[in-house]
Amino acid sequence: MKKILFVGKINESVKDIEELLEKHFRVQICQLHTEAVADILKVVTPDLIVVSLAGVLESDSRIFEILSKEYRDIPVLTIGTDEEKGLVYGANSHFENIPRPADKRTVMEAVCSKVDASLVIQDGMYKVMENRSRKLIMVVDDNAMTLRSIKEMLQEYYDIAVATSGMKALTTMGKNPPDLILLDYEMPVCDGKQTLEMIRADSEFETIPVIFLTSVSDREHVEAVLSLKPAGYILKPPVKEKLMGAIREAIKD
Repeated sequence: MKKILFVGKINESVKDIEELLEKHFRVQICQLHTEAVADILKVVTPDLIVVSLAGVLESDSRIFEILSKEYRDIPVLTIGTDEEKGLVYGANSHFENIPRPADKRTVMEAVCSKVDASLVIQDGMYKVMENRSRKLIMVVDDNAMTLRSIKEMLQEYYDIAVATSGMKALTTMGKNPPDLILLDYEMPVCDGKQTLEMIRADSEFETIPVIFLTSVSDREHVEAVLSLKPAGYILKPPVKEKLMGAIREAIKD
């Protein structure tokens, strides 16, 4: 999920935009203050910086000097009037401005354009689809060591998302659907079978291939796994070569 640093003076307008963006992106909020922006950029590398110019002062131009000189590789999108824009950066081509007041669709289209994503509007709802150069694989397992191990195996070749439960996986998938799911069959509470049923019950996710991860190898158990018609199954702990082969076969990579 793309990361956005949202800078502004905290008011209702800023809160509305934050609520809009955080449904589709990972949003970090920051006060419109030179030191605050400079400090947060030392520890956070966003894909986009969005700045609300509401209430901006001429002294805040220092923020844009810093962004222009030290963080030119990060795109910047501002939301403000021509007067507010003129106070802090004028015609600087590094920054793009959305005239205020701005409606939600205008904001979403501008943000998606900046982070190389597509905006789909269906029944009045927004959906953001990242234009990925690599396949995205979601690993769902309640064991943190398993998640870390599989991520280390695959991250050189694929983008990786992780979830520690079926419900968390479905929530994440709603924001950024993966190309393939590696799903632990023996998770507590909501196991792999139940999670797969929920995935297939959603028309948006039903065609995503699912490979089960299972630690039990007896015939009866394997037959129960295969009866669900997954794209494949891998015994845990997974062997990299076998896992890579199963993934390539499932997504024809």
